[in-house]
Amino acid sequence: MKFNNIQVQEGKTTIVTINRPTKLNALNRETIQELHDAFKTLDKDKSVKVIIITGSGEKAFVAGADIAEFSDFSEKEGGKLAAKGQKLLFNFVENMKTPVIAAINGFALGGGLELAMACHFRVASDNAKMGLPEVSLGVIPGYGGTQRLPQLVGKGIAFEMIMTAGMIDAEKALAHGLVNYVVPQAELLPLCEKLAGKISNNSSVAIAYAIKAVNAGFSTNGDGFKEEIKAFGECFGTNDFKEGTTAFLEKRKANFE
Repeated sequence: MKFNNIQVQEGKTTIVTINRPTKLNALNRETIQELHDAFKTLDKDKSVKVIIITGSGEKAFVAGADIAEFSDFSEKEGGKLAAKGQKLLFNFVENMKTPVIAAINGFALGGGLELAMACHFRVASDNAKMGLPEVSLGVIPGYGGTQRLPQLVGKGIAFEMIMTAGMIDAEKALAHGLVNYVVPQAELLPLCEKLAGKISNNSSVAIAYAIKAVNAGFSTNGDGFKEEIKAFGECFGTNDFKEGTTAFLEKRKANFE
């Protein structure tokens, strides 16, 4: 796959790198579309077990949205921008069958933090800075930030971060539960790849069901318990369930196809 603003290193663990270093990897409409196209293709590829997304260079994961693209938008255009972005990328990533890990190197601000929060979990380098500065521009987070941040850190911390438009460092993000790990920058991708390797040893089919069930519990119109029961039952009809239980009884490692 060839793109203008992203690089895709394909493999069992595929690394997607947002590559706009002169813009601190800011998200513009073209980049959002390219990420959608890449993720859509990768999610259909059964050889891809885990996706890691990161930013090029050492300064930024994604430093925000490309403000120059929408600074003169009308109310209607602003609403359409948020709706399209959520559908194409942020909601899309959250509901993918393939696990997506955000490797946060440097700044993850505005749309960058929103993208990281849409991923299934996050690992940060020790120089990472995270925040939602939108209210300092007279707008609010529009790519799911007002919804996902409270789910991850709690309502009070989320309100503080959004209202102050301030940044928090990696250690505070870890304390708040916004990221799972903080490591030196040189260890960021190796740790993500190690975690991806552990995930890859398990059933991709079961993981896809688990993602769906967990997300249902956070959906306003979903029923997490009902979805879990449904998905649990459906697992019994898969080859992975047969292989996993047989391997357990035979005291050997499962070989999931």
